[in-house]
Amino acid sequence: MKFQEIVEKLGFLVTEHSLSTDKDNNPDIIGVAAVSEAQEKQLSYIEGPKFAAMVSKTAASALILPRDQGLQQEATGKGIAWLATPEPRLTFAHAIKLFYQPFQPTPGIHETAVIDPSVTLGKDVYIGPHVIIQQGVKIGDNACIQGNVVIYPEVTIGDRTLLHANCTIHERAQIGKDCVIHSGAVIGAEGFGFVPTREGWFKMEQSGYVILEDGVEIGCNSAIDRPAVGTTRIGRNTKMDNLVHIAHNCQIGENCVMASQVGLAGGVTLGKRVILAGQVGIANQAKIGDGAIATAQTGIPSDVAPGEIVSSSPAVPNKLYLKASAIYKKLPEMYQTLKRLQKKLEE
Repeated sequence: MKFQEIVEKLGFLVTEHSLSTDKDNNPDIIGVAAVSEAQEKQLSYIEGPKFAAMVSKTAASALILPRDQGLQQEATGKGIAWLATPEPRLTFAHAIKLFYQPFQPTPGIHETAVIDPSVTLGKDVYIGPHVIIQQGVKIGDNACIQGNVVIYPEVTIGDRTLLHANCTIHERAQIGKDCVIHSGAVIGAEGFGFVPTREGWFKMEQSGYVILEDGVEIGCNSAIDRPAVGTTRIGRNTKMDNLVHIAHNCQIGENCVMASQVGLAGGVTLGKRVILAGQVGIANQAKIGDGAIATAQTGIPSDVAPGEIVSSSPAVPNKLYLKASAIYKKLPEMYQTLKRLQKKLEE
């Protein structure tokens, strides 16, 4: 595809482009790549000053640039076609879709699928090999159920939702439209509920269910547990990485993001747009306010205010953590100084 066609298709994000001053520099673009790996006939992007030096080093034929005249002039001088945008990374994400579309099987039901007669199927549904769908399940239009998926009774799955191979959806779970559940994920399994007695642990049956609102994505081998009563809810457009655990009764707001190995104990509440980096752990019943951020490996024992950034375990404000970290590096030196002072005092 010609660079001009890319500019036209991404026009809703583009503010300026090199074709306005050099119509002849309209290269063929056959794919996309990282700026450090891009070759001739490939498109890449530059975001922020950290990667600005790559304009002079890249072999890409075209670049998505920030609105920076210096970078634009440098690209022009090197003969690189460019387009400018306030959000280069977002624009690059749209550009990838011009060259790549995920595999989409032809609608149909594989002969090895086992489907209860009471199941309701929407239009143009795909159901792959060895899928098991139990009684009372409702599946929306254009849903895609890949091989070896197991869907327990009374589950609802919305339009255009994709269940990747080998994921499991337990009873009564409600999955919205345009969701993606990756391989190995388990939605709606029993929460961890046991009551201590003199004889041991008495199992509390988990009679609740899980709700995933529209646009939720769940990574590989993640688990979202149902509660004893009530619901575990994941808000609209929330995204989870691989190996995330959400315990019973958690209430997750919309547009949250959780990186790998995040673990939420029972009854945790996240507001909207919360970001949890890798290996964050949150204790029972803690409430995390809108827009809060927890950096990697933070242990959160109690509530976090809206917009606050926390780090370390137990969690403290990120600015305090950075100061403490700077001091921590100096502890051996400080210890030696303290020993010398003690020795002088003893003399």
